[in-house]
Amino acid sequence: MRVYLLVAYTSLSAIITFSNREFSINIPCIIDIEASGFGMNSYPIEVGVVRGDGARYCKLIKPFPSWTHWDPTAEKLHKIARKSLLENGDLGAQVCFELNEFIGKRQVYSDGWVVDSPWLIKLFDSAQIEMTFKMSPLEMILKEHQFQQWDAKKQHLLLALNIERHRASSDALLIQQTYIETLR
Repeated sequence: MRVYLLVAYTSLSAIITFSNREFSINIPCIIDIEASGFGMNSYPIEVGVVRGDGARYCKLIKPFPSWTHWDPTAEKLHKIARKSLLENGDLGAQVCFELNEFIGKRQVYSDGWVVDSPWLIKLFDSAQIEMTFKMSPLEMILKEHQFQQWDAKKQHLLLALNIERHRASSDALLIQQTYIETLR
């Protein structure tokens, strides 16, 4: 017999129904960043956030003039052309203001903190804007049983939700939903 989780969002928490039992949980705010490449010269090109209340934010970032590194391998992964960023990306300062407004003083979590944190710092530093929120590794809030289930649950959700991978807001949503699914 298959049992499904039913999630009802209420502000920044959710009521999860599992096997006819209800649980109230805090749903983390998740951030994901796509970048121009994989090394220290890379920079953020897209940022996506999913808050605990389910609201989503996603923006392409127009590179600052000093941001010139471009890795074709990364482009194949995220399918975002540099030309598209130059034509359709928002100015870095605007993205920073919007992120501060959207996230506020919330704690955000990243499953790729080791790379996402430097990219986010590079964005805010280049824009000369102070971040109002703090980002931490997702691993800080995962329990042992969640680690053990993570890959299988994430793969199942990827197929079930038909999410396009390596786009920032889709990846953030997938991470948040995987977190919820691994709670049982």
